[in-house]
Amino acid sequence: MDKFVIRGGKKLKGRLTVEGAKNAALPIIAATLLIKKGETVLHNIPPLRDINTIIAMLEHIGARVSFDQDSRTMTVNAEKLVNNTAPYEMMSKMRASFLVLGPILARMGEAVISLPGGCSLGPRPVNYHIKGFQALGAEVTEKQGNIVATAKKLKGNTIYFDRPSHTGTENILYAAVMASGTTRIINAACDPEVVDLAEFLNRAGAKISGAGTPDITVEGVSQLKALEYSVMGDRLEAGTFLMAGMAAGGEIEVIGTETSHLELVLKKLVEAGAEIKSTAQGIKLRAERGISPVDAVTFPFPGFPTDLQACLIALLARARGISRISETVFEDRFSHVMELRRLGADIGIAGNEATINGVKRLSGAIVMASDIRAGAGLVIAGLSASGKTEVLRVYHIDRGYYRLEEKLSAAGADIKRMTA
Repeated sequence: MDKFVIRGGKKLKGRLTVEGAKNAALPIIAATLLIKKGETVLHNIPPLRDINTIIAMLEHIGARVSFDQDSRTMTVNAEKLVNNTAPYEMMSKMRASFLVLGPILARMGEAVISLPGGCSLGPRPVNYHIKGFQALGAEVTEKQGNIVATAKKLKGNTIYFDRPSHTGTENILYAAVMASGTTRIINAACDPEVVDLAEFLNRAGAKISGAGTPDITVEGVSQLKALEYSVMGDRLEAGTFLMAGMAAGGEIEVIGTETSHLELVLKKLVEAGAEIKSTAQGIKLRAERGISPVDAVTFPFPGFPTDLQACLIALLARARGISRISETVFEDRFSHVMELRRLGADIGIAGNEATINGVKRLSGAIVMASDIRAGAGLVIAGLSASGKTEVLRVYHIDRGYYRLEEKLSAAGADIKRMTA
């Protein structure tokens, strides 16, 4: 089991290139199951553990998949699907595996999917998915820990979400694309990754309008065609790099992402004292004025992303004053706070709000990652702490970041991967 060993206090300087967005790549890869003929080619696929999990899932279903990690290129042929099940041993590794439910149901008329696993972030019910499929004419039951969905023919309908659901919107899009008639999704997720999926489906022959707004309309089609497509850059990896650069000080340029995908994040970094400007290739950050306190509330896009909450708290642990961060997306997403306290952070938790009383310095210690983003936050704290920090269970981090330690090292960080 690997760990990161970090010796903090090194300023970062240089360019950091982001991978393709995992949260766009996974739903797009799942969407290839809808294409009955030909071979789909996907570019900018990040070589992550979660990608390997979805590949194994597609191969279990019957698709032929090849993935060249060096070129970040994947090919998928889903002409012959032979299995409509997604077993627990696969589903337990990653919540996004639940995204195969929609494509399997649309292609095969029945799907048997184990309830999903993944990071422990409190209750994340799949009722939005289930209600959406039922509205499209599917019969959905739960049997022995599996969701069983059947539909001889999916029919368009109007679907309402109580609050935006990223994976819920994506799963319903799969079914709606192949349903007869018109489907309208009200209060849909507006995330750039959802837009990327819709763009992929449209280029394959789907008729989706309104992606990126809370009101999406889908005109059903009879079939989709194979295509070649490049996945968007990872805004969450970009945000992580920017916060690492600010926490450690120095000047970095993050390339491979769209500035518009990080507008609120960039505003918060400027509020905290960073100098930021857009470049031809990405975003440049300069941090030489210390860190000012910031208040933020996590919220579905275009709000502040919950997946960068841990990174922001780690950054603000050394701010000159008191910051308050409210978490409104997931329950139990402050697991990293106890670990940050081990580094000397002064953070209190009351309900869904963290109060960060900035300290002059953090000191290295042994800490443990509990999920992908919590682990990234601990790395950021370690970069700004004095002495040696060891981050254990980095397999969590590897699910969302490709060779994070190598990228940060190339920008001047003293961070190494070692066997725990």
